[in-house]
Amino acid sequence: MNVDSFTEMWDQVFGTQETPALWLVIATGVVALAVVGTRLSWRVARNAVTIAHEGGHGLVALLTGRRLEGVRLHSDTSGLTVSRGKPTGIGMVLTAAAGYTAPSLLGLGGAWLLAAGHITALLWGATALLLALLVMVRNAYGVLSVVLTGAVFLLVSWLTEAGVQAAFAYGVVWFLLLGGVRPVFELQSKRRGGGAPDSDADQLHRLTNVPAGGWLLLFHAVSLCSLIGGGRWLLDV
Repeated sequence: MNVDSFTEMWDQVFGTQETPALWLVIATGVVALAVVGTRLSWRVARNAVTIAHEGGHGLVALLTGRRLEGVRLHSDTSGLTVSRGKPTGIGMVLTAAAGYTAPSLLGLGGAWLLAAGHITALLWGATALLLALLVMVRNAYGVLSVVLTGAVFLLVSWLTEAGVQAAFAYGVVWFLLLGGVRPVFELQSKRRGGGAPDSDADQLHRLTNVPAGGWLLLFHAVSLCSLIGGGRWLLDV
């Protein structure tokens, strides 16, 4: 690759792109809402939320000095992230709290990038994060899920025109913002029915003595505030 080609690629990735029309931003939000709100489509799309959820656990584990052993993603859209280190303390608490907050916070960060016009940077950044996660995945279904998701981002980034890239990027961010809300309500419903006794909220209760309901309240607050803040950025209001 010569200097001119490298400079052109650098400008493309880290430069700004034109913000799409408001109708397209709204349309991608409506599509994302339909995907999250429809049972059949949610059963498939929830795999992407699980990738973000487990990726959040893994990233925070590394940032807090824990040793990441591996990530597993399952066909029922559940997942498991295993890390080694001190079984108590702030590092373990932050790692456990990162899962349900990760999709919403990623969506909020994505909304900030799109509001600043960095559509290409978002697509390439997401691809890089998926590649980093792929190294730590330890089961076949998980590898397949991450590879297929990463391939979609890569193909859109390389083979489509600017308008398609913008629509895809906005759709993904809307999906993360909206898709980060539903799992918390699902967890609350399961716990009300006596299910999910070893959920992240229950693990955090054992780590901190703060009731699991308090952690659910935190998850709700993060997801809903991210949706409101990210939505305002996307809609430029």
